Amino acid sequence: MSEPRIVITGMGAITPLGLNVEDSWEGLISGRSGVGYISHFDASKYLVKVAAEVRGFNPYTFMEPKLVDRTALSAQFAIAAAKMAIESAQLNMSQEQAERVGVITATTMPIDIITSEVEILNRRGPTRIDPLFIAKAGPHMAAVHIGLLLKARGPNYEVNGACAGGNVALGSAINHIRLGHADVMIAGGSDFLVLPLPIASMGIMGALSRETDPSKASRPFDLYRNGFVYGEGAGMVVLETMEHAKRRNAPMLAEVAGVGWSFDAYSETAPDADVQAIAISNALKDAEVNPEEVEYVSAHGTSTKRNDAAETKAIKAVLKDRAYRVMVSSIKSMVGHMVSAAGAVEAIASVLTINRGIVPPTINYETPDPECGLDYVPNEARYSRVNVCLSNGFGMGGQNCCLVFRRLDKAE
Repeated sequence: MSEPRIVITGMGAITPLGLNVEDSWEGLISGRSGVGYISHFDASKYLVKVAAEVRGFNPYTFMEPKLVDRTALSAQFAIAAAKMAIESAQLNMSQEQAERVGVITATTMPIDIITSEVEILNRRGPTRIDPLFIAKAGPHMAAVHIGLLLKARGPNYEVNGACAGGNVALGSAINHIRLGHADVMIAGGSDFLVLPLPIASMGIMGALSRETDPSKASRPFDLYRNGFVYGEGAGMVVLETMEHAKRRNAPMLAEVAGVGWSFDAYSETAPDADVQAIAISNALKDAEVNPEEVEYVSAHGTSTKRNDAAETKAIKAVLKDRAYRVMVSSIKSMVGHMVSAAGAVEAIASVLTINRGIVPPTINYETPDPECGLDYVPNEARYSRVNVCLSNGFGMGGQNCCLVFRRLDKAE
């Protein structure tokens, strides 16, 4: 018995470029930067002054006040994006078997909640701590609350694949459907790390850009790139079997044809291009796609010296001569590095690229780097039909997960 084909039927996003998919997409294809000076806290004494913040988000638009009070902002981003994805997928739970619908989210620990409660503990004592602290601070609570809202009783949990977390969430959801555990999965990632502790720590490490001009801070693959820029937000998608989507007459946006994993086993921070190439190869093999068929690579493209060079080397290793004829771009140049949300938002951008025939650019690409000699779609979006897209996710520590998206023909 062959594995079921899996399609994306709904998408939702909260990004530094917009509070929904369409506004975010318009920002991407117009080459607009979502990076600005940090406003969440006073960064005047910090080495890093810029980030890609979500602006104008009102959680009360998406959920009841009681739920707002009981959730971290990263969970609120995820819930909002999931609601949009479910609506766009036209998913009606009254017509579904609850045990056949699941939720997988990716996020990191809500540091804002933890630091706030530690301060209260130290300043006011143990009897003044929020009794719901653990419920608020648990990274799994985004998946829990989405499941509660949907009354979905299928697989429900949180994953953490670092910077590849969004890809890992989608890949895990795909496998649950393939294994027959579910007909429908809501999957994606969210994060909120534009906070004093991460900015200070990663700034001292030298991983973040210290650029003082926000519009130039994130510059993937450019010779003068000098570190990544933190972003924040969420991306969520609805995945289901093609058969199930057809049966309920759902909009089918693209096929998720393959997923591939690997682990560098090399360094806590430095990437290994050879092992990244294994994840790419595994994804293409899983999708039954030849390297010659890949037309666009949605790059991990963080804007750090070592990561961008390693990713370019990995792409060349797998695609060989084809690599020089493939379009490669990084939307992190515009939305920053959204960490656990990055892969999910990049998946949404990949699906829209296939559907709209427009490839988002890599902005701030001014000076070619001899180590990064590919077509990075510099500075302006490009009209081009894309049938097969590879989307890379490479987590700090060596956790790699890549996805392959494929156009659905009209007959399907």
